[in-house]
Amino acid sequence: MGIHEISHPRPTSSPMEAVQAPSRFGYLAVKRCLDVLLASIALLALSPLFLIIAVAIKLDSHGPVIYVQKRVRGNQNPQDPHPERNVFNFYKFRSMYVNSDARIHQQYMREYIRGNNGKINNGTSHNPVYKMKQDPRITRVGRLLRRTSLDELPQLINVLKGDMSIVGPRPALVYEVEQYSQFGRERLRAQAGITGLWQVSGRTRLTFEEMVKLDIEYTQRRSLWLDIRILLKTIPAVLSGNGAW
Repeated sequence: MGIHEISHPRPTSSPMEAVQAPSRFGYLAVKRCLDVLLASIALLALSPLFLIIAVAIKLDSHGPVIYVQKRVRGNQNPQDPHPERNVFNFYKFRSMYVNSDARIHQQYMREYIRGNNGKINNGTSHNPVYKMKQDPRITRVGRLLRRTSLDELPQLINVLKGDMSIVGPRPALVYEVEQYSQFGRERLRAQAGITGLWQVSGRTRLTFEEMVKLDIEYTQRRSLWLDIRILLKTIPAVLSGNGAW
């Protein structure tokens, strides 16, 4: 599952490629059933943990427990001139102080997407960081939630609603997609997910170009077997905390 050069998808033209359409539909149908089943089981099993996290957040800082943010949907045509207009409500446990200034992260992502890794927070040309390592907006409990990825758990609700899948490219912020070139928009082809190929291949330690290539690779190779492999690799990636901030 290493990083390598891949070509962009070609339009379906041959009889063999046309035959693959029913197979793709069957995969997506089974994938959706598994998403609903796994998300429902996880929400029930983790409900006590949800309560503990909610209490910790309220005791640590003022504000709501759940943070709602606009994210750009997947399953889009990259040729769409304005994919950033197709959004959904994205749920996370709140890890920042209320009314934090978003301009800090906007500038950070602008430099990251441009490949200026040496200019951004604790990033270098050889050691890029997708997420800010030292973000003054993060609360004490929020730092723990982010390092353990527990802040992502409410996205199971997004999975049940059909906004996301368990496995797929991470949904981007609106101002991130506004910075994308045509190459960057290719990562919007598949439905957004909680975990994906680039998360288990390096998490935050990848350049933007490497991240996009892995998302495109996932889009082209999608299968239940690949989804299972990614899920199995997600567990040790999260437990190790390597590349999480």
